[in-house]
Amino acid sequence: MHFLTLAAILLPVAKAAETTTINPSSTFGTWEGWGTSLAWWAKAFGTQTTLADIFFTRNTVNFNGFVLPGLGLNLVRYNAGACSTNKDPDGDTMVVSPDITASRQMDAFWLDWNSIQPNSSSWSWTVDANQRNMMQLAIARGANLVELFSNSPVWWMCYNLNPSGSNDGSSDNLESWNWDQHAVYLATIAEFAATNWGVKFTSVEAFNEPSASYWVGPTGTQEGCHFDVSTMSNVIPFLRSELNSRGLSSVIISASDEETYDIATTTFGGLTAAAKADIGRVNVHGYQYGGGRRDILYSDVSAAGKKLWNSEYGEGDGTGSMLASNLILDFVWLHPTAWTYWQVLDGAGWGLITADNNAKTIGAPSQKYFVLAQFTRHILPGMTIMDGGSSYTVSAYSASTKTLVIVAVNWDAAQVLSFDLSKFSKPGVNGALVQRWATQIGSSGMQYTAFNDTFISGTQFSVNFAQNVIMTFQVQNVSI
Repeated sequence: MHFLTLAAILLPVAKAAETTTINPSSTFGTWEGWGTSLAWWAKAFGTQTTLADIFFTRNTVNFNGFVLPGLGLNLVRYNAGACSTNKDPDGDTMVVSPDITASRQMDAFWLDWNSIQPNSSSWSWTVDANQRNMMQLAIARGANLVELFSNSPVWWMCYNLNPSGSNDGSSDNLESWNWDQHAVYLATIAEFAATNWGVKFTSVEAFNEPSASYWVGPTGTQEGCHFDVSTMSNVIPFLRSELNSRGLSSVIISASDEETYDIATTTFGGLTAAAKADIGRVNVHGYQYGGGRRDILYSDVSAAGKKLWNSEYGEGDGTGSMLASNLILDFVWLHPTAWTYWQVLDGAGWGLITADNNAKTIGAPSQKYFVLAQFTRHILPGMTIMDGGSSYTVSAYSASTKTLVIVAVNWDAAQVLSFDLSKFSKPGVNGALVQRWATQIGSSGMQYTAFNDTFISGTQFSVNFAQNVIMTFQVQNVSI
């Protein structure tokens, strides 16, 4: 069923209604946006403007025989590559893991340590054209948050010359005498981008899952590097100094992109006071899924006066079930102000749209694509995130348009769910239409179907949910 198709759906007889009350007095920050990392899919498909339309607009896009609701992402994470094929001044070349594919080797701009001057022969600014092009396409379509991030320092800064990790995975692979050089590399890219590409990075992140012990160079399948917390504490001030010296004091440093919420809490607590002072935002990845203490991380970060993003999330469940569950957990407990999916194009269920980055082929969208659309197309930058009142509800409010957005999922047998707006000073207009969109979580079913059949009754509205269905509601003329 194509999205935006008006249809009547026969549901099983529902059990008694369950009611959740939206609470406008409890707020969790202003929403900044939704995003994706550009490595590795943009290296493969970075010239395709239709893909940019799909991911970075909310237009209706025809692609490969499918009619897709554009996701409207406004955040991109640009990967500073660590790979090159040249020899360094000592005659050494990059050590390549036998298990890494070409599509996961991202080109480095800094070729050797002979010169830090970006206009010298030590630098090449023509590489990585496809990822840079997709970044520009995204910005042209409204992406206003751009983060520069590193999976590994450039290979010649590494002890073993392998950007896939150290030989044992648990030791630092960035040479101690290159701590500042790693910062120079990232700051120089940020400066060059602002001057020559017209791209001003919002933030720079020097690490990626740095506490992990799985960045093992001899068996690595991607770029990666372990950093001890003490090393991070040394690199962060270098990065702040290098950015400031280039006139980029407004570009914030984010850290540390740890794999899980619990590790992120430990790492943040272990950073020196100087390093913490130089951080403008804490980034965390969502690979702890349903586990971990999101609430403790949020408490620690907010107490320190820092913003918090879930800067990377992904899994192989193409049904959208895990995505919906973990995303709602993030809203209820983590309270990020932005959220980023890792690979929008990938195989084995990881991509929102199935693709092979090596063969450069693209297939069909998964139900996960349409599940995510329920969030990204309606919870918009500038909205205030509110307490949805239950474990299955997310809500956001736009003061400028007087619009309340509610996203809710029903995991149980078919039932009526009711939404109580009585805590608002003006809970909409009695009898007014509440627009809704529905997606079936699973291997098939409704994708992103619009309905005009729900109305406010007094201070609430009710909807019959089939099992494993996620819906978004937009209520107009609501005042706090």
